[in-house]
Amino acid sequence: MDSSTSTVPLLILFFSAVVAGGGVTFGINYGQIGSDLPEPSAVVHLVKSIGGTRLKLYDADPRVLKAFANTGVEFIVSLGNEYLLEMKDPAKAQAWVQTKVQCHLPATRITTIAVGNEVLTANDSALSAALLPAMESIHAALVSLNLDKQVAVTTAHNMGILGGSSPPSAGVFRKDLEQKLSCILDFHCKVGSPFLINAYPFFAYKDKPQQIPLDFVLFDGSAGVVDSGTGLHYENMLVAQMDAAYSAMEKLGYKNVCLQISETGWPSKGDPDEAGASIENARKYNGNLLRLIAEKKGTPLRPNANLNVYVFALFNENQKPGPASERNFGLFKPDGTPVYDLGFNFSGLGTPTVQQSPTPPRAEPPPAYLSIIADPAERLVAYYGWVLSVAMVVVAFFYV
Repeated sequence: MDSSTSTVPLLILFFSAVVAGGGVTFGINYGQIGSDLPEPSAVVHLVKSIGGTRLKLYDADPRVLKAFANTGVEFIVSLGNEYLLEMKDPAKAQAWVQTKVQCHLPATRITTIAVGNEVLTANDSALSAALLPAMESIHAALVSLNLDKQVAVTTAHNMGILGGSSPPSAGVFRKDLEQKLSCILDFHCKVGSPFLINAYPFFAYKDKPQQIPLDFVLFDGSAGVVDSGTGLHYENMLVAQMDAAYSAMEKLGYKNVCLQISETGWPSKGDPDEAGASIENARKYNGNLLRLIAEKKGTPLRPNANLNVYVFALFNENQKPGPASERNFGLFKPDGTPVYDLGFNFSGLGTPTVQQSPTPPRAEPPPAYLSIIADPAERLVAYYGWVLSVAMVVVAFFYV
């Protein structure tokens, strides 16, 4: 788009400086629900050329893990929701760790196993009950294999676990989930693993575009808001969501658990009723997000904390169900060209090391990954009431 061309030199300089200097250590979600995606061996070159240092998978695809061996890229691998019930069996948990993780170490740097995805808000009591036992079984398997010091165990939640978040200091977990979350947080404390949150300001804006300031969700020069409980100033919704989660953890007595944003992003395209889904807004959101990460400022409530963020997603995925936005969160098209210019000094896809037929569609893709649309509970905590009073101050950063 013409409006982006004036910002390209600035962004190239910015990313060249921070990536070369080690300033940006961002993660990227690497989903594979697509019929036209490149071979993993070709993706290695692309990821390394943009300075990607961390990838998160929604499974433990051996093709990907083998392709990235000896590259230094760190991985979060995932155990799908469909496997939680059987992980109660210690023997099955150990077999999974041996065949999905141990066999790739140490050549591939697998640092974390995410057990399940957004389980507690899936309205499945059996899965919710199986979540912590599965996490404990996987950790016990790591201990028995002497891998627990190098591979952590966690699980990802969405913002629907919060019962209140406005303002951030009022953040609290849902009453019906407090006991389960307290036990999970206790597990994190014992094993030293992070608490993962999937946070999407896009969904808040999409549902209430007339009420929520666009600049507030795009990190784009908003005057922001002041938390009446703490006096802290918030310039964007994402860090406010993070501090709401921190506040909720503190109310349960857990002040020292590390918080990571395991998913966040903005779609470059959507259906007519999906307000805000555009190339320009996606470029602003992700560009400003990476700039925020590079500043290393933490959040207002936790100014010294690292912003551990995984951008969603590496590629557009043409087989994801749901509205058009679901298939258009990627930074890159399947052919390796950027969906929009973030100033990365990328050099495209590499040549696959082994010529194979195109990646077939997954017979049974992980259910929790098929759609990242916020559920009703997440929408309720999306800061509607709080941001109604925000005065929109549009600072045209990208057009200066």
